Amino acid sequence: MPRWLIPAFLLVVMLTSIPAALIYRARADTQRTPRINLIPDMDYQPKYLPQTKNALFADGRAMRPQTPGTVARGQLQEDDHLYRGRTGDDWATAIPETALSGVGTWEALVARGQDRYEIYCTPCHGQSGNGQGMIAQRGTLLMDRGLAIWTPPSSLHTDLVRGRAAGHLFNTITNGIRNMPAYGSQLKVADRWAVVAYIRALQRSQRAELEDVPEDVRGTLR
Repeated sequence: MPRWLIPAFLLVVMLTSIPAALIYRARADTQRTPRINLIPDMDYQPKYLPQTKNALFADGRAMRPQTPGTVARGQLQEDDHLYRGRTGDDWATAIPETALSGVGTWEALVARGQDRYEIYCTPCHGQSGNGQGMIAQRGTLLMDRGLAIWTPPSSLHTDLVRGRAAGHLFNTITNGIRNMPAYGSQLKVADRWAVVAYIRALQRSQRAELEDVPEDVRGTLR
């Protein structure tokens, strides 16, 4: 074997490792200077970055505000029953079936409502809906000591609240009422209806009648 063959082989191996080293260096490089790109494709495009200037507009901003009155595609929200809780000029009396689209069944909707209720509503209204949540109890204690002015949350089992239409409850959750804040920005539309469904279940649980119990288990009741 010629003596020059081994050094030549080692040299070829070293040369072939150079492209891999350059690629690794390019991927790990954090400097802002653009690297040389022989085939740029669409890597570099003329564009304005966020918070940059644009002399084309009178205010000099490249980021343009939304045009008043425009609605994104697919977000027109024409269904008054689903999005606003109304049917015509009145509050809707029933939960729209379109609220089931994400869960499939009424049982699943009520279960979802219980989950959301316990997160957002229980602190004030309590787990049973009696208006005696932890925040309500604390507020009442401070008021009794003369340290705060407190408007207690409503019980969900009063004749007034039980008599409200489902759409009215949905609107209350969406936009708030009196001291209760709006939860429209925190709960999706379907979740608001799920909470309404769970509230109805809570109200039914406190005013259940014998006819609500299946005949084959009525004998086991005390």
